[in-house]
This record gives sequence, structure tokens and C-alpha cells, in this order.
Amino acid sequence: MMKKVVLVLFIGLLAFSVKAQEKVAKIEFKTETIDYGKIERGSDGVRAFEFTNTGNAPLIISKVSSSCGCTIPKKPKDPILPGKKGVIEVKYDTKRSAGPIRKAITVISNAATPTKVLKIKGELVEANKV
Repeated sequence: MMKKVVLVLFIGLLAFSVKAQEKVAKIEFKTETIDYGKIERGSDGVRAFEFTNTGNAPLIISKVSSSCGCTIPKKPKDPILPGKKGVIEVKYDTKRSAGPIRKAITVISNAATPTKVLKIKGELVEANKV
């Protein structure tokens, strides 16, 4: 009986150590929400979400999409190596009608958490009302 318990424990530990050595990318954002605050119509709507690959495998961002056509995200073309930083650029169309900004950007990658949702918020105001 004791041999079986030891064997089961040994196999369990062996499986755990193999799993622990598995290479995995991890994406950690500096911030998951960008607040434009009050931004004038027609001004520069480009902002950047900075992130770090905190895993031990190259991070590949396969897709970045927005909740509307008014926000254009740009993903890194190359894999982000472990320990390195990257940027997802977001351009909000500030020529739109004044009003609140509440948009979501979905990031799909090979990270341990494959889907991340980032947010932009703020208020688009007429140039003379800031």
C-alpha cells in the first residue's frame, strides 16, 4: 500500500515539475484604462497602452480590435521577448461629435490570459470649451 502512495506522489510531482517548466507568455499592462479627460475636437487622439511580457516565452499579439470604427488600435508586428516592453497604439477620431468617450479595445494573444479588454474614456468637447 505504501509503495502505491509513494508512486502516486512521485508521478504527481513529476507531472507538476514538467508543467512548471512550460514556457508561457504573460502580458502585464502599465494601465488597462486610458482617460483622455476633456479633449478638444480635432486634437491629437493618439494614446498608447504600454505592457511588459512578464512570462518566459515570446508574446505574440495576434489581434487587436475596437468596439467601434472611431478607435483604431495598432498592434506590435514582432513578438515581444520575455522581460521586454511593447506598446499598443490607439487612435481615437477626435473629429466626431462632442460627447462622452467610452470604448473598449480587445487584445488577443498567446499569453496565459489570451484575451484582455482595455478601455479608453473621456469627454470630447468643442475647442473653446476646455
